[in-house]
Amino acid sequence: MADANEHDVTFESTDSGSAMTFPLQCSALRKNGHVVIKSRPCKIIDMSTSKTGKHGHAKVNLVATDIFTGRKYEDLSPSTHNMDVPIITRMEYTLIDIEMNTNDEVKGRGFLSLMTEDGTMKEDVKVPDSEIGDKIIADFEQGLELMVTVVSAMGEEHAMSHKEAPKGNN
Repeated sequence: MADANEHDVTFESTDSGSAMTFPLQCSALRKNGHVVIKSRPCKIIDMSTSKTGKHGHAKVNLVATDIFTGRKYEDLSPSTHNMDVPIITRMEYTLIDIEMNTNDEVKGRGFLSLMTEDGTMKEDVKVPDSEIGDKIIADFEQGLELMVTVVSAMGEEHAMSHKEAPKGNN
């Protein structure tokens, strides 16, 4: 008979184990949907299917733009093969402060201090180096209360838009 303590095993705990992508057959992809091309999360802007040729499979030609950088990508894949689809989340946060970067040696503008609905602080989202970042800074400096939309996919997060927070009825 085995000792009672012999089966006491400690398991390390990790995250929920959810993946950053899921597989989907090429033929099931649609325009305005999302797909991973060259390890980047992309939005499909155009797709066409060629007929089955002499050597087998119909091919799907995808044209997509990176959801974070706007860079254009193309891919050609057999319609029966699976492609990865990124899991994209969109969250709204209240903008509390903007930590501007004062160190010239470090690239970038700095970070946004954001707060969730339950009061948790989030301070790891960079100020966008784009027109969106300019508008967020300008509106914040005018004293407007702002809601910032942060899009997350494949371990990356970017502030994608903002709007004035709704006024409370006190």
